[in-house]
Order: sequence, then structure tokens, then C-alpha cells
Amino acid sequence: MTQDLSHEGNARDSIQISPPPWAQTYDEGVLGNLVLLRHGQSTWNELNLFTGWHDVPLSAQGEREAAEAGPTMAAAGLVFDVAHTSLLTRAVMTCHLALSGMGQVWLPVERHWKWNERHYGALQGLDKAATTALHGEEQTKIWRRSYDVPPPPVDMSSPEHPASDPRYRLVNPADLPATECLKDVVDRVVPHFHATVVPQLRAGMNVLVAAHGNSLRALVMALENISSENIAELNIPTGVPRLYKLSDSLAVNEVTYLGDAEKIKAATDAVANQAKPK
Repeated sequence: MTQDLSHEGNARDSIQISPPPWAQTYDEGVLGNLVLLRHGQSTWNELNLFTGWHDVPLSAQGEREAAEAGPTMAAAGLVFDVAHTSLLTRAVMTCHLALSGMGQVWLPVERHWKWNERHYGALQGLDKAATTALHGEEQTKIWRRSYDVPPPPVDMSSPEHPASDPRYRLVNPADLPATECLKDVVDRVVPHFHATVVPQLRAGMNVLVAAHGNSLRALVMALENISSENIAELNIPTGVPRLYKLSDSLAVNEVTYLGDAEKIKAATDAVANQAKPK
């Protein structure tokens, strides 16, 4: 069962959209399918904490969500040729469990830090509802959802700064964030997508990207030409595959969530309500 997103509300304008500004005109050809999959619920999602680049595992629910995503994609007739994910455990394991669930655990997987979640700076580890109670709903929403206002940064010496993490030791320290807004994530995700995933799609390959709420929101914003004002209202549920069929110019011909519509709505609403005071 699928959920048609052609009338998703004010988070996006219409399924018939103009090509993204970075799209070009190419010769006629058949592009592969693109599926975006947000990682299953993490242990810090379960605790309602700002997570960002902090590395936490999937919760038991998150493991189920990831495992169920595989058969859901297989039931839609999808067979992948390559997968992409971040360097964070929750996305890596979601990718593994989903592929295992569709009998494709052997698939080549490309991992890169540019698919990482948005870095939440000094908010990482804080309770979302408690942050709202302390700073107010408006300020918390600005930090959490605004396009170009980042939260306060962490110091370079903080354990929350990626410079202290060995998985980034070969990354230029100047590229490692102490905090990020969504614009910063767009600036790293979209060029990386264009350089790595687009050539694979143009070769007719079906591509799975298992990543994070904000790295996927950044890509969705570019693909669907969503404005910086409307992107704040887009909530991507955990563990739900989002299937794209793209034109030669990379404009979206069709976008569909795969799975039970009621469960998808409940999961989307849960994301939207995370920062509301209890």
C-alpha cells in the first residue's frame, strides 16, 4: 500500500514542480528509482533528546521499523543496485536491516559524513520539550526548524564536537561543524547527492539513501523545490521509505511514501510534536 504525496499540504507546492535550480538538461534516458529512508527510531529519539551528530543506536522500535522497511520496499517491486548512508550508527544499521529484510544485505553501501544529521550544537543531549519550556516555543522552533539560524555552537574541546571523533580524523577540520542550520546541511548534502547519486540514477541504477531527518529534509527541499519558509513544516517519519521517480532534468514526476497510510500519518505527527511542552 502506498501513500500519494501529490497533495501533501503547505510543506510543498505541487507534484508538478519546476526543475531544481541545479538541474540541467540531459539527453532522454531512463533514470533509476530513488528511495529516501530516515533511520528507525533511535534511543535518543525515544527519550526525546536533540541528537545531531551524537552517535546512538536504534531503539527496539527503531530496529523493527528498519527491518519492516525492507519487505515494504520489496513488496513495491524495488530491487536496489547501490545504497548510501551516513557515518552514524542509527543510519548504518537502518540501511543494513532494511537491505537484510529484502534479501539484499550484500549490496554495495557507500558511507559518507555528508549524509550525517544536522549538528545541533549546544542543544545536543538536551530534552526537546524541556528546552521549549525553558526557552519558549518560538525560540526552540527557530533553533529546530528555521532555515538559516543555527543553535549555539559547541566549543572545539567539547566531546560533542566531531573533531574529537576518530571517524572524522581524515576530514578537513575546517569542514567539521560546531553547529548547523538547515542551510548548512543543504550546502553539504545537495552537492554530494549531485556528485555521487545522480550519476548512478542516470546509469539506470536504483538507489537507496538511508540517512537522517534533516539531511533528508535538505535533499527533499532541493528535489521538490520547497521554499525556505515552507520547509519548516515538512516532517519525515522514521523508518518509512519515500520513493521518487525523477525526470531527465531531475524534476519530480512522482513521490510516494510506501506503507500503511495510517501508520505513516501517526509517525509523521509524532515527529511534528516532539518539541511541544508536556
